[in-house]
This record gives sequence, C-alpha cells and structure tokens, in this order.
Amino acid sequence: MPKATKKEKVSEPLEKTLWKSADKLRKNMDAAEYKHIVLGLIFLKYISDAFEELHGRLSAGEGEYEGADPEDPDEYRAERVFFVPPNARWSHLQARAKLPEIGKDVDEAMEAIEKENPTLKGVLPKQYARQNLDKASLGALIDLIATIALGDAKARSQDLLGRVYEYFLGEFAAAEGKKGGQFYTPVSIVKLLVNMLEPYKGRIYDPCCGSGGMFVQAEKLVEAHQGRIDDISIYGQESNQTTYRLCRMNLAIRGIDGSNVRWNGEGSFLNDAHKDMKAEFIIANPPFNDSDWSGELLRDDPRWQYGVPPTGNANFAWMQHMIYHLSPTGTLGLVLANGSLSSNSGGEGDIRRAIVEAKLVDCIVALPDKLFYNTGIPACLWFISRDRKNHNFRNRENEVLFIDARNMGEMITRRNRDFADEDIARIADTYHAWRNKDGGYEDEKGFCKAASLEEVLKHNHVLTPGRYVGIPDEEDDGIPFEEKMAKLAAELGEQIEESAALDARITASLNKVGIPL
Repeated sequence: MPKATKKEKVSEPLEKTLWKSADKLRKNMDAAEYKHIVLGLIFLKYISDAFEELHGRLSAGEGEYEGADPEDPDEYRAERVFFVPPNARWSHLQARAKLPEIGKDVDEAMEAIEKENPTLKGVLPKQYARQNLDKASLGALIDLIATIALGDAKARSQDLLGRVYEYFLGEFAAAEGKKGGQFYTPVSIVKLLVNMLEPYKGRIYDPCCGSGGMFVQAEKLVEAHQGRIDDISIYGQESNQTTYRLCRMNLAIRGIDGSNVRWNGEGSFLNDAHKDMKAEFIIANPPFNDSDWSGELLRDDPRWQYGVPPTGNANFAWMQHMIYHLSPTGTLGLVLANGSLSSNSGGEGDIRRAIVEAKLVDCIVALPDKLFYNTGIPACLWFISRDRKNHNFRNRENEVLFIDARNMGEMITRRNRDFADEDIARIADTYHAWRNKDGGYEDEKGFCKAASLEEVLKHNHVLTPGRYVGIPDEEDDGIPFEEKMAKLAAELGEQIEESAALDARITASLNKVGIPL
C-alpha cells in the first residue's frame, strides 16, 4: 500500500503540482490580481522557449536555414513564432530573478515584446514592478515556471502549456468565486456546447468571449477529428479589458489567430464590433440576468426581431443579438439562466413564443446546479438553428428536443459539480441521434423527449425540460430523506445569501443616487 501512495504522488498532473507551488507564493495578494502575474509569466516563458528553439535552428544555418540571420524578426514571423528581443528572453530574466529590480525587468520585457509583435500590442500585463508584489516571491515564481520546458517542440505537441494555462484559469476562477465566472466558463460546459454543435467549418462567434475557452475547445475538436484548423475562423468581443488580455494570450499560446477578437468598453450591445458578420456557429455564456446592459438606449434596435427585451434583464437581448448574427444555415448554443425558459415578465414570454413559433429552437438542455463558479443556481443550454428543414440533417422544424441533465455530473468539491466525459458524450450523442438522418433516436422517460410544437403550445411556450420528459420509472433514487432535506436546505441557504447580496447592491445603488430607503 505505501508503494501505491508513492505512485499516486509521482503521477500527479504537472499542472496541479505547478498550481500548488504557485499558489503558495501568492501570500496575501488577491487572486484577481495574482492571475495576471502568473499567466503573464507562463505566456512569456512559452514564447521565449519557442523563440529559442527556432533561434537555435537559425543559428546552425543548416538546410532551409542556411544563411539565415537568427536576430532578424522576419525569420520568426515567417514561421509564426513571436520574436523575443534579448532583454525579454527567459534566460536573461531568470538570471536576474533574485535581483530587487526583477519586477521592472519583466515589465520592460513585456513592453519590448509588444513593440516587436504588433498583434500583441496592449495585450500583455505590465504590473510586475508594483509595490504590493513581493519581489522574492516573483523571483521564486520565475524559477518555478523555469522548471518545465513549456514551449519546446515536444511540449507544444502535447499541448502542455495549453493544459497548464487552462488549469490555472480554472483554479483562479474557483479562487475568485463569483467574480471568477466573469472571465471563465468551466471546461465541461464548453466541451458540451462544442461537442453538440460540432463547429468543423466556418466562422465561430462569441460576443462575450471571456478568456476564449469556446474558441480553444472548438479548435481542439477540429484537431481531434483530423480536420483543418484553417477551415474555421474566430470572431469575438469582450468588454472587460483585463479579461480580453487573458483571452488574447490564451489564443496566442495555441497559435490561434485572435485578430478578429475585439475589445471595447461599451460591449456588444452598444458597440457591436462585428456589425455585418454572419456566423455559421455562435457559442456563448453571457452574464446571467444582466440588469445593467443599457437596454433603455436600444429600444428601436433592429436586432430585436422577436420583441423588445426588458431593460431589467438582458437574457433575450443576448439571444436576439446572436440570432441576428447567424448565417442562413447557422446554429448557436448559449448558456442562460433557467428563468429564460418560463419567465413572462417584461414581455419575455412573448419573445420566447415568437422565437419558438419561428421554428428556431432546436434543443433545450436543463443543467444541474453548482456547475458554475459564480452562481449555485442551475442554468440551461439553448440550441437555435436558422435552417431546421434539411441542412445536412433531417427536417425537424416541427419538433423541439428536451434533455433533462439535472441529475448528471458529480461533485468535485463541496461547492462545485462537473460533467465527466461520459456525461458529455451521452447528452451530445442524444442530440445527434435526434438531429441526424437515421440517427436511431428514441425518447427516454425522465431524460429526453422530442416534443411537437403542438405540445409546446399546450404548455404556453414554457420550455422547462422537466415538463416534457416526465419522471423516470425508477422514481425512488435510494437517497435517504435526511440527505435530500439537507441538500435542499443548503440550496435554500445559498439562494437566501444571493438574495441578500442583491438587496445590498440595490440599496447601495439607490443611496449613491440619493434615494433613501
């Protein structure tokens, strides 16, 4: 038995080991600040390693590199490798890691890289000289990241840096809690969306792209199916500048062209960066129930083809913005709060009815609770298709597929649940079996149901999957009554806590404008 324990320690994933060490060096720094410090250094190490590898081949001057100048930036651009000037190379910075001015050195390195590589202009963090960042910890962090060759050919082929970066994004999101959800969608949710939509060819758009996870998973899916990465192009927009920078770094380390991912502080509603673009695929996780989306300024917007969304909730504004950007054969998958399935407030019921009767709704998936870092409230997935008659698939325009996945997934921590790959495969395969010609789909009581539009009409266009799939035959799940009540009590406590926090924000906002309660 002791040998097995030792083996477990040895086989711990590298990204997990690195995270534990990096987190120890955080000390009292807030996770929201620290993530930019760590992820910026990982990015710097990666591009420096890739540069040094090509630099070595250019210096050797053999074969196709005969006569090449290893200090000519154009040689690196031709190979799609970032040129790293001497003062920004990892070997130079690591040699100075123990010096008190290391923070200033890293900031200057970031500036030098941006100067030599215009596509990175304004993207890299330059906050390493700040006073609240302990320079001894910064030096130790540099030494830690130096322990693994993140950017050499072998590591890149294994997607090692991508795994480390992705893992760190998730851990920082968990550490930040509710704020973490603003820049990060859990990988299992992204995988589910991408695996259901199968975006193999065309334009992929995310109008609130966060740290770029949707794009990364789409590229992974294409590669996994031996497709051509050049067959897809990505378009995105993000209103939070620091999150936008995370996204651009996330894409750059994977060699993904992020030139059509844009930032502006106004966001996709007020300043649509891709006004005339129509996408074959849209994949997004917009903010839940956003009440601060400037809806009062957009009452006559042409995007509201199915009804003017309420100013107090952006759910159907996001949906209609995305439908507006769909190509004639385009499909979209988005995450929304469960209220979008049944709410009638502010005209939302009328908008939902119009979208259903336009025969756009393809599939609805009910998700379990605790999947997201920023809320314990369960959400749902909407899948919408412009052409459901017969575009590569069977004619399904008079049906809607409902999938109830509320009992799937497993708790990975006390507060968070995750989907296993088997869960993702089961949900995606069910959708594909229903959507595809001769897919062999069958309704499964308690899990999935292909409902006619007439059935949806009978339910007043309410799209909650539980209304359609029914209760499974094995209703007794064997869970003790006390355990069920404890779970319900915990969920109620979380909802009361969230309600109190919302009341506090409303009170603060009213006090700010001089309205007493």
